[in-house]
Amino acid sequence: MNTPDSARYAGAAFDAVDIIRTKRDRGTLSAEQIAWTIDAYTRGTIADEQMAALNMAILLNGMNRAEISQWTAAMIASGERMDFSGLRTPAGTPMRTTDKHSTGGVGDKITLPLAPLVAVFGVAVPQLSGRGLGHTGGTLDKLEAIPGWRANLSNEAMMRQLSEVGAVICAAGAGLAPADKKLYALRDVTGTVEAIPLIASSIMSKKIAEGTGALVLDVKVGSGAFMKDLAMARELAQTMVALGKDAGVNTVALLTDMSTPLGLTAGNAIEVQESVEVLAGGGPSDVVELTVRLAEEMLMAAGVHGADPAAALKDGRAMDVWRQMIAAQGGDPDAALPAAKESEVILSPASGVLSELDALSVGVAAWRLGAGRARKEDAVQAGAGVRMHAKPGDVVRAGEPLMTLLTDTPEKFDRAKEALAGAVRIAPTDVPPLRELIIERID
Repeated sequence: MNTPDSARYAGAAFDAVDIIRTKRDRGTLSAEQIAWTIDAYTRGTIADEQMAALNMAILLNGMNRAEISQWTAAMIASGERMDFSGLRTPAGTPMRTTDKHSTGGVGDKITLPLAPLVAVFGVAVPQLSGRGLGHTGGTLDKLEAIPGWRANLSNEAMMRQLSEVGAVICAAGAGLAPADKKLYALRDVTGTVEAIPLIASSIMSKKIAEGTGALVLDVKVGSGAFMKDLAMARELAQTMVALGKDAGVNTVALLTDMSTPLGLTAGNAIEVQESVEVLAGGGPSDVVELTVRLAEEMLMAAGVHGADPAAALKDGRAMDVWRQMIAAQGGDPDAALPAAKESEVILSPASGVLSELDALSVGVAAWRLGAGRARKEDAVQAGAGVRMHAKPGDVVRAGEPLMTLLTDTPEKFDRAKEALAGAVRIAPTDVPPLRELIIERID
C-alpha cells in the first residue's frame, strides 16, 4: 500500500485559499502544493467547496505538463499501486503486461474480444473496468449478463488468473487512487467534468496505479463520445500519452470515430452476443477492425512484433482464451444470455442510402430502455438495448426494419423513440465517404 506521508504535509505552510488564488490568477502550483492539496482533500482537511473552487480555476486557466503530472502522481499516491513485475506463466516464464482504456462510446464492446485476443500472444491483460453511468454503458454491466460471471476478484485471484489464462476483466479495487473517486464525484456536481487536466489525471492515475507495463488509449470523438470536438479529443489524448510517458508507462493513443455506434448492438447481453460473434471469426466489420488494430498497438507497446491478431480471431485461439477467462470468473460461456421480454421494430421511413445514424441518440434510447443507469445504485436490464439492422452507407428500403428496441418494460418504448427522433438520415443516392473509424495515432 502506497500512501502519502501525511506527517510531511501536516505542518506545511500551505493554505487552501492561497492555492485557489494562485490558480485563479493563472499561477503555477508547485509539486509540494499539489501533493499537500490532494492529501488534504482525501483526508477531509480541505472542504468540498474549496476543492470545487480550485477545480473551476483549473477548468478556466488550465495546468502545464509538470502540474498535471504532479497532480496525477499525487492521486496515485493516495492509495495502493499494483505490481505485476513478478507475474509468471505456470511454467515460470516472465510475462509482460499491457492494457487498454477507452473514453467510452455507444456500442463500445471492444474490451470483450480484445483482452483474450491479446492474451493469445503471451502478453497478460489486467483489464480493470467499470460500470456505466448514462448512455455509454459499462464493460462490467455487459459481462454480468453472462450467468454466474463475477466482477469482483481479490488481487491474488487476479494474479492467478493472469498467470493461468493470460487475461482478466474485473472491477477495480477501492484502494486504487481513492482521491480520484472523491474528486470525480465533486466534479460531477460542480460543472468541472470537462477540464482536460482533471479528465486526464483521473483516467491516468487509475491506469498507472494498475501497474501495467504498456497502455493503449482509445479516445473517442463524435456525438456519442464524451469529447465531441476533434481538437479537444486530440488535446486530451496528447495529455494522457505525456502522463503515461512521465510515469514510465509505454503509452500510445488512437483517436477513433464515435459519430455512429460501434457494431450493430447497444446494450448489455446483445453486445456480449456480438462480441462472441467477433471471437468466432465473424461480427460487424467496424468492431473487428478496431479490435484488431488495438490488439496490434497493445502488442507492439508490450514489445511483441510480427503478431497477427486477425488470424487469431479467425482460427479460434481468441475464442479459446475467452472461454477460459469467463469460466475462471464463474461464468458459463455456453449458457443462454438473457433476452428482453418485449420488442418493438422501427421501420425505415424511406428508401435510399442510410447517410447518418447518430450515436448519441441510439445511446440515449438504449439507456431509456433500461440498458444504462442514471445513478450508480440503479440496476440495469441485461436484455435491454437497441439492435440496428443497417449502418451508414447501407441501402435501406421504406417499410423494412431499421432498428429493434428491446426492454422488459414496454412503457419505456415511447421515450426511447423520442430519443431517436432525427437520429436517422436517408439520402436518395450515394453519400460522400464516411469518416475513417481510426482518425489519428498519437504517441
